[in-house]
Amino acid sequence: MNAPVIRHSACPHDCPSTCALDVEVLEDGRIGRVRGSSDNLYTAGVICAKVARYAERLYHPDRVLHPLKRVGRKGEGRFERVSWDEALDIVAKKFLEAEERHGAQSVWPYHFAGTMGLVQRDSLQRLRHAKGYSREFETICTNMAWTGFIAGTGRLAGPDPREIAVSDQVVIWGTNPVNTQVNVMTHAITARKTRGAKIIVVDVYPTDTLKQADLGLVLKPGTDAALACAVMHVLFRDGYADRLYLEKYTDCPGELEAHVATRTPEWAAAITGLTVEEIETFARMVGETKRTFFRLGYGFTRSRNGTVSMHAASCIAAVTGAWQLEGGGAFHNNGWIYKLDKSMVEGHDLRDPATRRLDQCLIGRILTGDREALQDGPPVTAMLIQNTNPVSVAPEQALVKQGFAREDLFVCVHEQFMTETALMADIVLPATQFLEHDDIYKGGGHQYLMFGPKLTEAPGEARENLYVQNEIARRTGAPDHPGFHMTAREHIDWMLRKSGYGTLEEFEQKRWLDLQPEFEDAHYLNGFAYPDGKFRFKPDWAHIPADNNGPMGPWADLPALPDYWPVIEEADETHPFRLATSPARSFLNTTFNETRSSRKKEGRPEVMISPKDAARFGIADGDLVVLGNRRGTVTLHARFTDGLKPGVVIAEGIWPNEAYPDGNGINTLTGAEPVAPYGGAAFHDTAIWIRKG
Repeated sequence: MNAPVIRHSACPHDCPSTCALDVEVLEDGRIGRVRGSSDNLYTAGVICAKVARYAERLYHPDRVLHPLKRVGRKGEGRFERVSWDEALDIVAKKFLEAEERHGAQSVWPYHFAGTMGLVQRDSLQRLRHAKGYSREFETICTNMAWTGFIAGTGRLAGPDPREIAVSDQVVIWGTNPVNTQVNVMTHAITARKTRGAKIIVVDVYPTDTLKQADLGLVLKPGTDAALACAVMHVLFRDGYADRLYLEKYTDCPGELEAHVATRTPEWAAAITGLTVEEIETFARMVGETKRTFFRLGYGFTRSRNGTVSMHAASCIAAVTGAWQLEGGGAFHNNGWIYKLDKSMVEGHDLRDPATRRLDQCLIGRILTGDREALQDGPPVTAMLIQNTNPVSVAPEQALVKQGFAREDLFVCVHEQFMTETALMADIVLPATQFLEHDDIYKGGGHQYLMFGPKLTEAPGEARENLYVQNEIARRTGAPDHPGFHMTAREHIDWMLRKSGYGTLEEFEQKRWLDLQPEFEDAHYLNGFAYPDGKFRFKPDWAHIPADNNGPMGPWADLPALPDYWPVIEEADETHPFRLATSPARSFLNTTFNETRSSRKKEGRPEVMISPKDAARFGIADGDLVVLGNRRGTVTLHARFTDGLKPGVVIAEGIWPNEAYPDGNGINTLTGAEPVAPYGGAAFHDTAIWIRKG
């Protein structure tokens, strides 16, 4: 047998990493081992274990292989095989019937980030715009984090993430890269080995990342801004603030200094649960080490005050002037740098801004007829779902399940596996995985634009997203558009040419483009991205330059300057615990929770609880327990975990609903109400009660 041929691709599953991959293609055309590309300076040869095992997912015996039509009750799981033509004809017929009864906006194409591919994911927008279907306000992941970061800098970009490796100190705040962004740890450990850099980790429980830190701070969920303000208090108090930098590059340093004068470590300790000594130590380490790189994650922003927390944390680097140094500054995401022309893929010339834009986090309320969530428009009576699994992932699961159980709701799900959402569908279409189609990817956590070519044939009758979108457009009489006649490769070539990045042929030879801006721009030494060039300690919350539906939630009450904003879902006598639903190491949302190796590594759905808290309720390690609040209940097993703050519990990973004894997934407990100022769901901000099962 000949040796495997090494081909190249990019991971489609996680925007911060989007790892460059070397893929073995075996003699029979199947995929073998998957490794990180060592010649990509960000991936640096390291990928997560779950993607390294990707062949297990690609050749899983439970993949959907043929179009299916429901023949039993919704959710019962009884389907019969049909042809692609029959399935698509049914979809088109149901969409046209919905359009005739209630108007085009009663059809809601629904998608998210199961693939981060810019063609296969985002072409659904072209179908949406062509038909006048309801648009989607994408709130499930980034709103609070991006808004909070842009509030200070004016754009979503920062220092070269590879500079972590040349930092003297790395602060990893509100993210667990050992589980979710292994490349961050690669570069942080390099800095430690080569420069003696310290690693500081801030999180709400003792994660695997925190266990590797020189200083690990476990604080109460939703209190990060209090910690940030106390750190700035010490920086000003003890002479660590760079006053020349502040005067040149920030909007109101005097106001900030006066404001944080009362935000003492003692004040923050009472809020965060940290000790005064921990806060003073952290602040001193930051003050004494100017070349500090703040790697700010998503997790700590998924609270009702998450936007404020992100902004407050990002302000620290401006107070110290860390932005001036290589290996210094604050980084969250590099989305601004790519500047891709997606007008053909998304059909921008077909878009009607007057068409309602439904909040994806409010899907439970939308499907159960909530007039406010429907924006006083028609009911949603037909859906096409790609790249997401809302019956497991979306908040307010009881409402979501109730909505999907409606007999008058027609649902087509294009999927790789029979997910909880697919089980509620009327038509299920088999989907390709990323090595079975062409696409292009950008890395939010780095600076590479990457090509992911088709490397192997799909099993059964699986077909790419682009095919499904184009066929529905044709069968429902959508206006003709050149984008509906282009292959994925033609879309990529068009996008590259229009964006000034050459041709697909050239791109394929290079494998990726490094789009990192020059040092002076990345570090904002030419000024921040506001007209006056100043970093904003005092942002105009109603006019942050970000994609949004307009101000929502209690946005008018947002603090003017960095501050702890007490709007979290506080524990009370009835709900004495606060729950955060954090990512598992072997799952990525619900992706990989179908593979045997990932299920084996994760074990079972569990809730981490401190032994002392458990003793109050007569709970033993391993006991079956019930978590509950006004949204519903979830049954799972208790796991004793040292190092948690009193009254804080953690549930890692989104398991299939059937893995829970009562069939209720963890997002049964999470709320969907929009978070200020521009929406999003507070997945890590939930008050609950616990009792022995």
